Amino acid sequence: MEFLSEFLPILLYIAGIVLLIVLIILGIKCIRILNHEEVVDDVQEKIDSFDGAISVFSKAANGVAGISNSIVSVISSVVSKLIKKGKEEDDVYE
Repeated sequence: MEFLSEFLPILLYIAGIVLLIVLIILGIKCIRILNHEEVVDDVQEKIDSFDGAISVFSKAANGVAGISNSIVSVISSVVSKLIKKGKEEDDVYE
């Protein structure tokens, strides 16, 4: 039991030091990658290439939304007329 109480903290300290060193190295690599303007230019070119596809999808979505709005308005007007007819017939019988 004494062996574990002495060995485990040493093992945890070593693992912590290794993890800290790895995180520092990864942080330095990330900073180097982010400082390159070429990466940003490549991303901007890819975004620009998708602008055409995005506009097509946007127009298609707007068309579908317009059609669905017109269908909903027709259905709601028909239901409204049926409800008004039902109320008029109830008034006649009273």
